[in-house]
Amino acid sequence: MKNAILLLTAAALLPLAACNSKQEAANAAAAANEAAAANLAAIELPPAIKADKSFRCKDNSLAFVTFFEGDTQAVVKDAADATGTLLKAATAGEPLTAEGGWSMTGDSEKGVTLTRPGKSAIECHS
Repeated sequence: MKNAILLLTAAALLPLAACNSKQEAANAAAAANEAAAANLAAIELPPAIKADKSFRCKDNSLAFVTFFEGDTQAVVKDAADATGTLLKAATAGEPLTAEGGWSMTGDSEKGVTLTRPGKSAIECHS
């Protein structure tokens, strides 16, 4: 009878011992994650979209432009479902440019002057 009581007591305590080791492992993992996060450099998020506009250009073509906060980048597309070209400037107010001959000045409110590869500059308004 005494052996049965000892066996039941041991069986009841066994899950508790397993819980404690799981909790210790979880605490160690959490501490490791916190240490790794502290060592990471600050991550810079991309700028938020400021405006998404479609423009009619003087040659009757269309330009679809996504403007971003900070006024140092925009994405230009020739069609709504086309792949865009990212134009960038070092500081706000400078012309936005990309390789291949892309250039753009202006803003989402007044319109833009857009230079596409192999073409001359053209004014576009919404």
